[in-house]
Amino acid sequence: MAEKLAQLLHMDHVLIAEYVGARSAQALAFWSQGQSSSHFTYSLEGTPCETISEHAPCHYLEKVQTLFPRDELLTSLNAQSYVGFPVFGSNSALLGFVAVLANRAITWGAFENDILMIAAAQLGTELERQKTALALKKSERLSRESERRLNTLLNHLPGMAYRCLDNRRRDLQLVSLGARALTGYSIEALKAGQSVTLGHLIHDEDRERVFTELYNALKARNPYRLVYRLRHRDGCYRWVWEQGQGVFDIQGATVCLEGFICDITEQHEFERVQNTVVQVASSVTSRVNGHYCQQLIATLITLLEADGGFIALIDKPLSLRTLDAQALDEHIGRARITTESLVVRGISLPAHAFGLRGSPCERVVRDQEAVVQDSGAMALPAVELCAKAWIGRRLDNAAGEAIGVMMVFYQTPLSANAFATSVLRILSNGAAAELERQRDHRRIEYLAYIDTTTGLPNRARFMERLAAFAARVHALSLVLLDIKDFREINDLHGHAVGDELLIAVARRLQAAAPSGAFIARLSSNEFAVLFDKAKGKALDATALQLENAVCQPVCLDHLTLSIGVNIGLAHYPDTVEAPDDLFNAATLALHHAKRTAQTRCRYQPALRVDIQRRQELTERLRLAISEQTLELYFQPQLDLVSGELAGAEALCRWHDVQWGFINPCEFIALAEERGLINLLGEWVLAQAATQLKAWASAGTPLTGRLSVNVSAQQFANPQLLEKVKRLTQGVAPQALGLELTESAVMRSPDQAVLTTQALREAGYTIAIDDFGTGYSSLSYLRRFAADVLKIDISFVRHIVDNPQDRAITQTIIDIAKTLGIKPLAEGIESEAQARLLTEMGCHQGQGDWLGEPLDGDTFARRWLGA
Repeated sequence: MAEKLAQLLHMDHVLIAEYVGARSAQALAFWSQGQSSSHFTYSLEGTPCETISEHAPCHYLEKVQTLFPRDELLTSLNAQSYVGFPVFGSNSALLGFVAVLANRAITWGAFENDILMIAAAQLGTELERQKTALALKKSERLSRESERRLNTLLNHLPGMAYRCLDNRRRDLQLVSLGARALTGYSIEALKAGQSVTLGHLIHDEDRERVFTELYNALKARNPYRLVYRLRHRDGCYRWVWEQGQGVFDIQGATVCLEGFICDITEQHEFERVQNTVVQVASSVTSRVNGHYCQQLIATLITLLEADGGFIALIDKPLSLRTLDAQALDEHIGRARITTESLVVRGISLPAHAFGLRGSPCERVVRDQEAVVQDSGAMALPAVELCAKAWIGRRLDNAAGEAIGVMMVFYQTPLSANAFATSVLRILSNGAAAELERQRDHRRIEYLAYIDTTTGLPNRARFMERLAAFAARVHALSLVLLDIKDFREINDLHGHAVGDELLIAVARRLQAAAPSGAFIARLSSNEFAVLFDKAKGKALDATALQLENAVCQPVCLDHLTLSIGVNIGLAHYPDTVEAPDDLFNAATLALHHAKRTAQTRCRYQPALRVDIQRRQELTERLRLAISEQTLELYFQPQLDLVSGELAGAEALCRWHDVQWGFINPCEFIALAEERGLINLLGEWVLAQAATQLKAWASAGTPLTGRLSVNVSAQQFANPQLLEKVKRLTQGVAPQALGLELTESAVMRSPDQAVLTTQALREAGYTIAIDDFGTGYSSLSYLRRFAADVLKIDISFVRHIVDNPQDRAITQTIIDIAKTLGIKPLAEGIESEAQARLLTEMGCHQGQGDWLGEPLDGDTFARRWLGA
């Protein structure tokens, strides 16, 4: 019709649609320039179709796109004109519309109007006819469906519908097809009532109860509901539920019984399983210390009337989903399984481990569930009886990996036991979760108490064991070992090499430690060996034995490492009063060994006094720096030929109000050890600059340069130059000399070259202090931007009477001159030393014989003419 309308009316497009709801229409036919399509939904909102009403068609003879810009169909067709007529049914109901469109402006007359009106009327008749046909088909379909449902109800639903006589035989008059599945007998056999009747199939133990309940219901004219066991043709009994009612005649006599019987065996077994599970849940309450599995298997054995059972854990979870057959077979071949709980005849037996392959557990793991009703006589691992039947269930974790097995077994053959299988199936999830919890608990405990690198107990476990030892042992020894320079090994060779070294040390300690000793790794490079009895020389001998074992070269692939250790020893009650103090005492001894560069140190009470003094001294020093109660003294540096002042060295002095004068060697070393040296060094630089400015303001400027010591930690700071400039602001760089120790310079020679060059370029004089006392490198010394090379007091002290010191001093002087550096001797204590140094070519020096250190004012009066 759409195509004919397009031809008759000379239109480009024709749309025939049926209303679907209030705002849209379904296209029944659409013809557009020789192409036809249908079955698309057309939204009416914002379109000309929306203006078609029950009483008036719509006419848009030109510019229809302008009038309805939101209509995408008009745009896609490039339509310029649109005429739409409503389509009515026989009851004048609006069913749809027919619309014609042209890609041009059109004229519309009576002829065109009549054609479209006739087409709309024909369409209305056709749509109504189609609806009637659809309604008829639907009615027929519903009728057939009703019949099918009735047939299904009688013959296809589980169970049987019946009509029977009211007698003890319950002779059947009518029975549905479901009776065959329920009883195992044919419909004909049941209706004949010769070899079998419904009444005879009722279990002997249930029959009298059933007829009593039935009689009482009929007497009261009530429906009856019965639950009993019905014998199947295979000899097994099914639990059934029956509901029915009596059919009575007008005199009230029972004509027959009508009802329905359904199999509730599964439901009955489910309730039985549920009750059993509830019993297990109420009996098994403890999940502490692994008792859950023990209680679970013991309760299961009782409720399932088994002779024994166990819950076992596989050593490593098996990913059954991802392993192919060959890989699974290999894993099973390597797997071990351990009974977490094993009960036989009411007796709990100890844990037992065995190989998974070849055991009944292998079948359970592979098949998830296994029931063996009669295996003859099979010995189960760890069970001292022969089991003829067993039921097993695999235990899986949340990831679907096999982690264990739960099994019960019997000494006699077992009939089909869906009940026991269902109980195990339900409880397996809880058992698996408990095994997983126990595995996680052991893993957490391992991580909490075991060092994962070496496998040794960690600090937490060590402290627990120390407390346990202290409570029961009368004599106790502790050796703490610290690997020297372990951080450097890690930094140089990587953490993997460091870990291998730690493992090697752990194994050596295990091999060399006394029998029964407890060995632990306490921190990154610290180990502990705890044992009883040994004291005095025996303790020293044990420590030496451990040291010798550990300090052998360690060969790691293509790398050989030579290592050393510091050792701290302590013994209770030899030098420690209480066992609880043993660890602290050994720690103090170890720290003393590290601080004093000893290999071994045995704790003595005096160590604690020394540590306490150092701790208190540290706090006093920190306070002195913050409150600026330290002082700077100045020692002159003289020209040994003319005796004139060539400069001075700033020296820090500390007089504490409580402790008196503190030796600089003690508090400066303490500052380096306790992290105060940077603060101290910055204070010295700032005070030196302040003093230089004070002398200059007083008209007595210092002749030469004022030398200030720079610590190794300060020198390692990449911002050293900027820090020196900031702290000495207002003082010309040429007025300051910075003294660096040889050891500080050689820590990082390449960086030292860059730092000294930058300082020297800024105008500061650079002096290398204590030259010759450490590791010297002449090639680096040549590159250092040094102005002065200071000869250490250790060579100067015996220069007059010791040829070797004299030769060394001469060598240092010659090296300095060769490199264009001024030599300066420190610690000159006599005229003979000064004269000899002058003869050897060293023309500058300092020492108490030349001039002792003085405070700023006294120095100015003595040396600057104030």
